[in-house]
Amino acid sequence: MASHRKPRTRVRTTAPAVGLTTAALASVTLLSTQSAVAAPDPKPRVEDVQKKVDDLYRQAGTATQQYNQAKEASAAQRAKVDALLDDVAKRADRLNDARRTLGTYAAAQYRSGSITPSATFFLADDPQSYFDQSQLMDRMTSRQQKAITDFRTQQAKAAKKRSEAVRSLETLTTTQTTLRTSKRNVQKKLGEARTLLSKLTAEEKARLAAIERKKEAEAERKAQELAKQQAAAKAEADREAEEAAKGSGGGSGTGTGSGTGSDSSATTKAEKVLAFARAQLGKPYVWGATGPASYDCSGLTQAAWKAAGVGIPRTTWDQVKVGTRVATADLRPGDLVFFYDDISHVGIYKGDGMMIHAPKPGANVREESIYYMPIYGSVRPA
Repeated sequence: MASHRKPRTRVRTTAPAVGLTTAALASVTLLSTQSAVAAPDPKPRVEDVQKKVDDLYRQAGTATQQYNQAKEASAAQRAKVDALLDDVAKRADRLNDARRTLGTYAAAQYRSGSITPSATFFLADDPQSYFDQSQLMDRMTSRQQKAITDFRTQQAKAAKKRSEAVRSLETLTTTQTTLRTSKRNVQKKLGEARTLLSKLTAEEKARLAAIERKKEAEAERKAQELAKQQAAAKAEADREAEEAAKGSGGGSGTGTGSGTGSDSSATTKAEKVLAFARAQLGKPYVWGATGPASYDCSGLTQAAWKAAGVGIPRTTWDQVKVGTRVATADLRPGDLVFFYDDISHVGIYKGDGMMIHAPKPGANVREESIYYMPIYGSVRPA
């Protein structure tokens, strides 16, 4: 029996929905793309720029110490290579002398021929003269043997020195490569810092200068606190010494003479160090420079202590190892103060929480608070 239900009428609503969704997605994608293209990268804050520039200067300081180290190693290796080459040349002369001696003996043997001793005896006009000649030839054979031994010895020594020279030349090549790499690293870091600073507007540069002044003021405040602490500690030490002198009735004066003499000698050296450092104020910082027209940080400290008759190494990494370590509270004029965890900077303590140092490229040798940078530690070279 046939069904009387009417067939359902299908209504197509899917296509328009899909079309609408696709259009909407396309619009969103287009808007997103336009927004991404239109929105520029946010400009870094002045504070971030300052932090970045300071970090680049510190990295340049580290690269400068690497350059100084490689330069010093290169100079030492060059001197070693030159000495080895001179030695090789002298040994070559001695080897040639030994070779000429052997040649003389060989020529003499060739001229005399290979006559046997028996034949020489029977052919000799005088048997006694034969025996005399035989003894002479024995002595000649001994000299020949010595000549051969000398030749072999000189040959072995010359070969050894040539090998040493080759290895030293290879080492020199490596240190010179390190030297060039360090130089490029310094130039790269300084270039990046200059680029960042050049992009600042006049207003941003003014804000950067204000941040710098605030940082300097805080560092000076800490320096003044240290100066007060050191003054109080000195006054207390003087008072205790005076009371001890009164209690002893002055009888121990000769007993402390050696200590006073030692302190006097150290003070004299420190005065010479500071006198030299003050004379360099205003001279430009130049990385890798050791004076007299310009300095980097460790070049200044090395030259200052040299003026006091004390030799110290070239780099901050080696300077921090000399002398005696001292706490910040116990600093005396002439002591060396090192900065940053990588020990990439150094200054000369002048007292009252202040130092003289060669700061960074674009700046001159100047006085500044030791708290301007994070302190690593300090030493008293002598």
